[in-house]
Amino acid sequence: MTSARRQLIDANTTPFYHVINRCVRRAFLCGEDKLTGRSYEHRRGWIVDKIKALSAIFCIDICAYAVMSNHYHLVLKIDVDKAKSLTQKDIISRWCQITKGHAVATKYMNGDALIDGEAMLLDALLAEWHERLNSISWFMRCLNEEIARKANREDECKGAFWEGRFKSQALLDEQALLACMMYVDLNPIRAGIAASLQSSDFTSIQERVNALNPHSNAPQLAKTTADNLQQIPHKAKALAKFDGSTLQNQQTGIPFHFADYLELIDWTGRAIRLDKKGYIDNQLPKLLNELGISPDAWLISAKEFRRQYSGISGRWDSMCEFKKQHNSGKWCKGKASSQALHP
Repeated sequence: MTSARRQLIDANTTPFYHVINRCVRRAFLCGEDKLTGRSYEHRRGWIVDKIKALSAIFCIDICAYAVMSNHYHLVLKIDVDKAKSLTQKDIISRWCQITKGHAVATKYMNGDALIDGEAMLLDALLAEWHERLNSISWFMRCLNEEIARKANREDECKGAFWEGRFKSQALLDEQALLACMMYVDLNPIRAGIAASLQSSDFTSIQERVNALNPHSNAPQLAKTTADNLQQIPHKAKALAKFDGSTLQNQQTGIPFHFADYLELIDWTGRAIRLDKKGYIDNQLPKLLNELGISPDAWLISAKEFRRQYSGISGRWDSMCEFKKQHNSGKWCKGKASSQALHP
C-alpha cells in the first residue's frame, strides 16, 4: 500500500530527497531503440533543461541527476530559507512562469487597488502558491507533465507516458545523502554504458567535471588543481553548491567539500567497474575515514542503494523515528545496511 506524499516528504525533518521516475511504455524515454533503430537521445536534453528551469523557479536545488534510457534519478534539496525570503511579488512572478496566474494577482502586480474580497482572495492564493513553490510534488508534476506532452506529440500517440507517480526517498543524514548522490552519479558506469565520469552523459558529475576543464575531452582527475576544485560549485550554476558544512549547521548547499566528493566518486567508480574487479587502493578516501564507513559496506551501498532502502535512508533510529512521526508504517527497511554505513 502506497503512502501519502506528505508522509514521505517533510522539509522540517530533512531537506534532501532522492526521486525516481520511469517510463511506462516500451518506447524509450531516451537512448536508442535497437528494435526500430530510432534514437531518443535528444529527450535527455529535455529533462536536464527542464529541471534546471524549474529549479530557478521553485525553491528547490539540484544536488545530483542522471538521465538513463527509460528512467531518471534526481537528488533534490528543498531550500527552506529561500522559500521564507520570498516576497509577495516574488511568489506571483515565479508562479506565473508556470501557470497563467490569476486576474487578482495581475491587478496587484500592476499596482491597482484591491477591494476587501480581492485582498482576501490574493492572500489565499499567495499562501497556496508559496507552499507549492517549495513542494517536490509540484516540481515533479511540472517536470513530468511537460516531458509527457512533448514525447506524446513526437510519438503521435496518447495515454500515460510515466509508469506512475514518482518514487521518493528521504535522506536523513550525511551518509545517506553521500551514498545516494554517488549512486545517482555512477548510474551509467554501473549500467555499463560509460567507462568514466567524463563519459557519463547527462549526469551531474559529468557536468561538474566538465566545468573544471571545459576545453578538454578527457580531463585527468588526478591532475586537477586545488584552485579548480574550489571554482567548480560556482561554474555549475544550476546545481547545488558544495559548501563543506554539516547538516546540523545552517548549510546552504551540499554538506561536503567537492574535492573530497570527487576523490571518493573516482575511487568508488574505479572499484566497482567490471574490468577492474578485486583491486581497491589501501589508502581510503578522506570522506570514508571521516564518516567511519568500511570500504566493503560503501561499495555495496554505491551499487545497491535503492534495494537497501525503501522510502527513507539514514541511521536506523532516525528512520524508525521518521516512520513513527509520519504514521507511515510499523517497520523500516534497510537495518543491516544502515548499521554498516552508520557504525
